[in-house]
Amino acid sequence: MRIIGIDPGYAIVGFGVLDYIGSDFHVVNFGAITTEAHTPFDLRLKTIYDDMCEVLDKYKPDEMGIEKLFFNTNQKTVIDVAQARGVILLSAIERGIKICEYTPLQVKQAVVGYGRAEKKQVQELTRSILKLKEVPKPDDTADALALAITHGHSSNSNLIYGDII
Repeated sequence: MRIIGIDPGYAIVGFGVLDYIGSDFHVVNFGAITTEAHTPFDLRLKTIYDDMCEVLDKYKPDEMGIEKLFFNTNQKTVIDVAQARGVILLSAIERGIKICEYTPLQVKQAVVGYGRAEKKQVQELTRSILKLKEVPKPDDTADALALAITHGHSSNSNLIYGDII
């Protein structure tokens, strides 16, 4: 099964593509979609949508694990991230990709085994699980890979149900 993990944002969208075979993860690719701060917001959303479509068309994931949006103290930020997340979800829906959402707590639990783990612990264990030489940068990319790992280990993935080998 091919999984794409997504850490949504409007300045940086981290993505990580993994093949999950048996009980092993194999890194296909990872990176980030970025938009410039001075760009009008509607054009930033178009860039995110267009680039996400390109990533999905290139790597053809079966399923997507994406961070569930949670409220933070800056209402403008959360609304802007929600809009970026919407165009990301649309790009996956148009391609028939199954989407599952995960909270930061679920990601920490799945990767580290402890829901109150520090971000650095999650990143280091992600690096270790994927046998990478160093933690991917930017942080959004490492977070996206952790989301893909979480999805692979989740009961939401088709692998658990035996639909995909």
